[in-house]
Amino acid sequence: MAGIRLIAGLGNPGPRYRHTRHNVGAEFVAYLAGRAGIRLTNDSKFKGQFGRGRWQGEEIFLLIPETYVNLSGEAVSAVTRFYKLEASEILIAYDEVAFDSGVLKLKEGGGAGGHNGIRSIISCLGNDQGFLRLRIGVGHPGDKEKMVSYLTSERMPAAEQEMVEATWHFDDQVFAHLFAGDLQRAMTLLHAPRTE
Repeated sequence: MAGIRLIAGLGNPGPRYRHTRHNVGAEFVAYLAGRAGIRLTNDSKFKGQFGRGRWQGEEIFLLIPETYVNLSGEAVSAVTRFYKLEASEILIAYDEVAFDSGVLKLKEGGGAGGHNGIRSIISCLGNDQGFLRLRIGVGHPGDKEKMVSYLTSERMPAAEQEMVEATWHFDDQVFAHLFAGDLQRAMTLLHAPRTE
């Protein structure tokens, strides 16, 4: 696996979507920018908030698309083309309804799994599915008819928000492994049972 150079987090723009489940990917990258000391600024050519800097000894790029989730590929592909990145050098953070809140998992490649943001990215990368995904569990409403409201209209209760955000405080070595292209070590470390 190539080393990760671009980390993008998916979400819808504007304050009305803040702390909704569909925006956990964007909020993760905002958190990561603070952790890595990388400033995000609005960049029209990349259709989002963008930052670059060095972390763990590597130059990395951070992106929060300012498009709606279902057009995320426009922003991701703009950065990819400009910096001549391969799909394998991209990590996308996004909400995953197949996992309970408080579950975080890495996955390499695969289809969209019903996520419109991932579908858009695959399409805009020329149907290349080889990017890495950080799937942030947000649970399932139990009824498919309630899915849109559950993801985009309802704000997460404070306790759930804290549970999701607590999973983001994993060891810096996970990133060091990702930047070095060692996915297996990163996955082993991230997915290991946590000890209090």
